[in-house]
This record gives sequence, C-alpha cells and structure tokens, in this order.
Amino acid sequence: MSRFLRKAYRSLEVYVPGEQPRDKKYIKLNTNESPFPPSPEVLEAVANEAGDLQLYSDPECTALRKTAAELYGLKPENIFCGNGSDEVLNFAFGAFCDETKGMAFPSISYGFYPVYGDLYGLDCAAIPLKDDFSVDPADYFGLDKNIVIANPNAPTGMLLTVPQIRSILDANRDNLVIIDEAYVDFGGKSCLPLIAEYDNLLVVQTFSKSRSLAGARLGFGFAQPEIIADLNRVKYSTNPYNINRCTLAAGEAALRSQAYYDRNCLTIIENRDYTTQALREMGFEVLPSKANFIFARHPQICGETLYRTLKDMGILVRHFSREEIAAFVRITIGSAEQMRALVNAIQTILAGGGN
Repeated sequence: MSRFLRKAYRSLEVYVPGEQPRDKKYIKLNTNESPFPPSPEVLEAVANEAGDLQLYSDPECTALRKTAAELYGLKPENIFCGNGSDEVLNFAFGAFCDETKGMAFPSISYGFYPVYGDLYGLDCAAIPLKDDFSVDPADYFGLDKNIVIANPNAPTGMLLTVPQIRSILDANRDNLVIIDEAYVDFGGKSCLPLIAEYDNLLVVQTFSKSRSLAGARLGFGFAQPEIIADLNRVKYSTNPYNINRCTLAAGEAALRSQAYYDRNCLTIIENRDYTTQALREMGFEVLPSKANFIFARHPQICGETLYRTLKDMGILVRHFSREEIAAFVRITIGSAEQMRALVNAIQTILAGGGN
C-alpha cells in the first residue's frame, strides 16, 4: 500500500470474490452466476441503447423504476436502483449506521457485511448460527443495532420464513432491518409485501442471479419512500449516474421478460434437486437450500481437497477456509449437463480416481 492511504483503511480485510481463472476452460460453479444467457429482449435492448453511449444515463432510472413498480405492485418512490445490490448495501451501511448505531448479521453469511462494517468503522455483532447452520430469529431481538440478513442465507442456502422475518421487524421497531434477497427467486418467498407495514424494512434484490445479468451490475432497494430518499441522498453525493445506459435498458427488458426467467428458475430448482439427491446418495451432507447453490460436505474428504481436486479436473466450486465451514464446498447450480459432469467427477474422486 502507498504511504498516502489513510490509517483507518490500512487494516481493512477486503472482500475476496470467487476466482476467475483464465488458464483453461472450466465448468464454472463457484460464483453463483446463471448458466442461462439474458433473454433475447434484453440483448436487443442493449444493442439498441449502445448507439447513445455518448449521452449520460438517466440518474433517476425513471423507466426502470416504473416498470419494476408495475411488476411488484409498488410505487416508483419505493424503489432505489443500485450498481449491483452491493452498492445498495454499501449505501445502506453508510447512510444508516454510525458510531452509536452499528450492524448485526449472521457470523456465517455474505462476506461483504463485515467488510462494510470495517470500512465505516462500525460496532458490528456477528451472531453465530445454530448447530444446524440456520438463523435463529430470536438472536436478533433487542440488540439495539441495525440488522442485515441474507435470505436465503449464503453460503448455506437456508431460508427464514416471512413470519420469522416479521418477528425480527417487530422486535426492532427503532432499528433498520435489511433483508438481502439475492437468491429469493429459487424457492424463497419475498418480504416485499411487508414494506407497506414496516418503515424499518429495506429489501435488497439483484439482477445477477435469477436474471442472468451479473456482468451488467444492477440491483434494487425496496422500502418506504423516506428510506429510498436517504439512499438517493448518498447516491447524489457520490455518483448520480451510477447505472449506465445499457444496464438500464437491460434491466427494464429483463423485467418485461419475466416468464423467460421464471422458466430458468424452475430449471435451476430441478437441477438443484437432482444434484442434492445424487450427492446424498454418495454420502454427502447437503444443507436444505432455497438458493441457486448448495452447501455440501463429505465425511471422507475435506472441503479444500475436494475443491482442489475438482479444479484440477476442470470444475470450479467455492471453498471457504473458515474453521466452522471448512469441511464444506459451495456448488453453484448450473445446467443439467454441468451438474452431471460434476456428479461424475465426484464419483471418480471418491472411487480414488481423482488427480
């Protein structure tokens, strides 16, 4: 690092993205991307918009917010558009937390939560999961902190019900509760209907997973208008044109192609069920996932060895070195062909045939 970096940032533990190796062609099951391309309507919309790249994008994201409002039964003033859901989360940590109001989140969850807490110098509480890796809503009652929970959680894929989320909201009326629904479209139930009842709820979603736009960088924040206004205050103080023209066009077209993405989600769920069953038949413990990935461990092979052996065989999965979950690998659910290749490779490894 340079001698100019401010002292507060010198000890930051940064978020580590999933690896993107270029040394050979891999079956890529490590970063929870969709195996499906964007809809044809999205590709056409991007191509049409590309001719106007000399012009700034709409800072108010008017057409996209209007289309989203129609789809979700909300008003445009309930919607904030971010450069990926990560930007929405970043703005929320910065806008609603300070030295007196920190953030609480599961100790095993999305790796950006502690990074943002560290970045803003917040008093954060990492709440342990239960022995079965689930989140206990009661652990979030009366903490006097803002709360962020990924639902379904990552990397476990496990889900809280809407009544459980409601109990957290009721117990924290004077604190903001952020529900990060990046993976909700793969079998979960969204908390969006609760926005009308709770002024302390911010729901965050992304286009990276179910809508095949990880490379476009687009996310939503949904809340009552006062919270959205606060997020816009931060946005207009940093980067008013945070969503580029092509991404705005892609997002609007994706919302209008919902049937296409719904079919893809059903296929992912089918492939998830197939993979879960196949791995369990090989002796794996697979946590009950409602996401586009599964979290699995085997009693006879450690997670790091399985990850490295699969990589040598041309298949990427994600491994986390943290002690509590080091035995697991996280496996993105891809196409049926990709999942059959994974199952065959693991059968070979367990039979002693891995490299």
